[in-house]
Amino acid sequence: MPNTYFDLTGQTAIVTGSSRGLGQFMALALAKAGAELILTARKKEDCNETINKIVEAGGVAPVAVDLDVRSEASIGEFSRFLADRNRPVEILVNNAGCNIRKSVLEVSWDDWNTIIETNLRGPFFMTKAVVPHMIGQGYGRIINIGSVTSVFGYAGIVPYTASRGGVLQMTKAMADEFGKDGITVNCLAPGWFKTAQTQKLYDNPEWLAYIVDRIPVGRPGQPHDLDGSIVFLASKEAEYITGQILLVDGGITTGATKATV
Repeated sequence: MPNTYFDLTGQTAIVTGSSRGLGQFMALALAKAGAELILTARKKEDCNETINKIVEAGGVAPVAVDLDVRSEASIGEFSRFLADRNRPVEILVNNAGCNIRKSVLEVSWDDWNTIIETNLRGPFFMTKAVVPHMIGQGYGRIINIGSVTSVFGYAGIVPYTASRGGVLQMTKAMADEFGKDGITVNCLAPGWFKTAQTQKLYDNPEWLAYIVDRIPVGRPGQPHDLDGSIVFLASKEAEYITGQILLVDGGITTGATKATV
């Protein structure tokens, strides 16, 4: 018998912040599994590269939509787009995020608001906008993107860690609220992956050696390392998994280190 596990053919997946970085790679993984993608970015034209990659891989040409998750009006416009589309939505990946690297004493009021509004308030109100399209069909998969900072604290990014910790707690509470509707809510938490946000760190060989020393598998994450996890959590096969965090981190959250004692 053919193996049809993790087949997303015919399902619609929304991925916020999918013009670059991990959002782009997760969108591509979902498309390869058969999903039809709705991509979002503050300027939808920024998603053209992602669209081309999906089409080149044999996926269905995605739709791109303008969306700023910090804007109530923009989320409202996206909600109206879904209503006008009048088709089921099975998968939501709340990926859009940002970071500002400063010490606590340097963080401004606006810095705090930018991070919390993007990383925590945005996913909450995006979920609020999309869930009604899932409740009616008794099925849905919501995947909130966290990070190792959902469970670890790091100096220099305190507001970011607060936002990611909040994402985990929000995930658990949403899982409880929507479980009766056939909707699962989970948190996918990548470890140290090279993205535009972390490029500056990777340019520092001392920092890179420090991090690698603490990752049991001996290397930072590569984009393909998230493929199986995002597709699994988006699939029907994950129906009994909700309110959980899946850390894709090479084992760094074990607290291990190869340094000799």
